[in-house]
Amino acid sequence: MRNTYKAVQATGPGKLELVERTMVEPGPGQVRIRVEACGVCHTDAFTVEGGLPGLAYPRVPGHEVVGRIDAIGTGVQGWKLEQRVGVGYLGGQDGICQLCRGGDFVNCLNQPVTGATQDGGYAEMMIARASGLASIPNELNPVEAAPLLCAGVTTFNGLRHSRARPGDLVAVQGVGGLGHLGVQFARKMGFRVAAIARGQDKAELAKKLGAHHYIDSKSKDPVAELQALGGAKLILATAADNKSIASILGGLAPRGQLVVAGAGGNEPMQINPQLLLFGMRSLAGTLAGSSRDNEDTLSFSFLEGIRAMTETAPLANAAEAYAKMMRNEARFRIVLVTGQ
Repeated sequence: MRNTYKAVQATGPGKLELVERTMVEPGPGQVRIRVEACGVCHTDAFTVEGGLPGLAYPRVPGHEVVGRIDAIGTGVQGWKLEQRVGVGYLGGQDGICQLCRGGDFVNCLNQPVTGATQDGGYAEMMIARASGLASIPNELNPVEAAPLLCAGVTTFNGLRHSRARPGDLVAVQGVGGLGHLGVQFARKMGFRVAAIARGQDKAELAKKLGAHHYIDSKSKDPVAELQALGGAKLILATAADNKSIASILGGLAPRGQLVVAGAGGNEPMQINPQLLLFGMRSLAGTLAGSSRDNEDTLSFSFLEGIRAMTETAPLANAAEAYAKMMRNEARFRIVLVTGQ
């Protein structure tokens, strides 16, 4: 039996290195996962670049993890060896805090953050809290499933928990890593979909993904275009640009909702309060999801044929894959795979 495994860890801001680590056993309530695939997500930058308060190096990034259970700690029920599982950004609720007792598992007060407060999936092995595990449908391969555990669940939850109903106009701002999934989910949920992106180069792709309308924000005013369509009941903002997110608030119909799924750093977002007051519009956020949310996302994606556009890289090339993602050159999700 192997007593070491390979991992790519952040050792300081902007520094990733491939190392050999000693195998550890899962503790109570934990499992050890033999990682098969892990998505490279822009949120990994909080770990790699040192953007999280209290971050301790070295730390293994990665929170779109798919693999098989390799060992089970004491007290774990409902899971078995070799079962296919996934772990997302939120690493599993404690089940006892005030928010958990109210059923709000996403906002659990004592929840590990995969790849940030605990080691993640840029590795051949990882330890995970059992309450954070999601069962993976057999019909989805690891590369297909991995991006759905963050980019997928974030957009899926943002849409299904919104005020929009089938037939309503829903705009997806950004046709990138999050947005290309958001457009697919919105179409399959029965919304009238408008995709917003900069330039005409994504128009054909947006229509192929399911958009009924494409708005080029470089040549047209998205607010005017959305209002010409009757105003959006929901705008799902996926582009990591706070200024552009704030600028499209006026495209909402009265009582419409702007849901932020991707944000550009920690700088404040400047919102015109009159647009909120007159028309009773609202602003909200969507944060990944619980393990059950992940399973719902995976199931819906399988049933409706929703897939991320991916490219793969071996674990040893994680630093190069991360750098490519940060340069916005990925089309649209990079997935690290072991065994290559």
